[in-house]
Amino acid sequence: MEMMLSAPYVIGFVLLLVLLILGSSIRILREYQRGVIFLLGRFQKVKGPGLIIVVPLIQQMVRVGLRTNVLDVPEQDVISKDNVSVKVNAVVYYRVMDPQRAIIEVEDYEFATSQLAQTTLRSILGQHELDEMLSEREALNADIQRILDEETDAWGIKVSNVELKHVDLDESMIRAIAKQAEAERARRAKVINAEGELQASHKMLEAAKILGERAEAMQLRYLSAVQEIAGERTNTIVFPLPLDFFRGLGGHGGGTSGGGGGGDGGDEA
Repeated sequence: MEMMLSAPYVIGFVLLLVLLILGSSIRILREYQRGVIFLLGRFQKVKGPGLIIVVPLIQQMVRVGLRTNVLDVPEQDVISKDNVSVKVNAVVYYRVMDPQRAIIEVEDYEFATSQLAQTTLRSILGQHELDEMLSEREALNADIQRILDEETDAWGIKVSNVELKHVDLDESMIRAIAKQAEAERARRAKVINAEGELQASHKMLEAAKILGERAEAMQLRYLSAVQEIAGERTNTIVFPLPLDFFRGLGGHGGGTSGGGGGGDGGDEA
C-alpha cells in the first residue's frame, strides 16, 4: 500500500525535474541578439535569433547584442602640440559584427573599446595644435574613427563614427585667444584699408592720365567741381584754375594773359 502511494510522488518528482531541465535549456534570442555556444568549454557555433536549446551542464551560451552601442568617452586631459592643456571628451558609435571574436578574442569588448578610445583620443589630439582642434574637428573625428576601427577589427567590432563633444580651455587661455582674434581682426581691417587705398590710387592715376591727355576732359571736371561747391552753403569759395582752362574757352584766356604781361612790362620800365 505504501509503495502504491509513493509511486505518484516519484512520478511527480521526475516530471518536475524534467520540466526544470527543459525550462533551463530553452533560450529565446531577439532579432538583434546572437548566442555564442560552447560545448564543454570549446566553441561550437553561433545561434539565433529565435528559440534555441542549450543542454544544461554540457553547453553554455553567451548573449551578444548586434545593435549600435553609444560609448561616452570620459573627459581627457590633452596636451596639444603647441603645449596648451585642454580637456576633451567624445562619443563613439560601434557595433559587434562578429560575435565569436567579440567573446573569444577579448575578455570584455565594451571595456576594451572604452579604454582604447581614451588612449587614442589623447594620442591623436596631442599631435595637433589648438587651432586645429577648434577648426578641424571633422578631420580629427575621421582620424580617430579610422584608427579605432583598425584596432578593434581583430575583436569583431566595427567603429562607425567618432564625434568630439567639447574642447574646454582654461579661463586665461580663453582671454588669450580673444586677444589674438581681436588683433587678427585689426590686422585684416588695416590690410583691407591699404588694399582699398592702393586700388584708389591706381584709379586716380588712370584718371589723371586721361585728364592730362584731353583738355576738354579737364574743363568738364572743373565745371563738375564748381557745381558741387556751389551746392554747399558757404560765403567764400577758393577755387584754383589753371591758365590753360581760360585759353580753351574761346580765346578769353589770351586777353587775360596779355593784360598780365603788360603789367609786368610796366613794372620793368
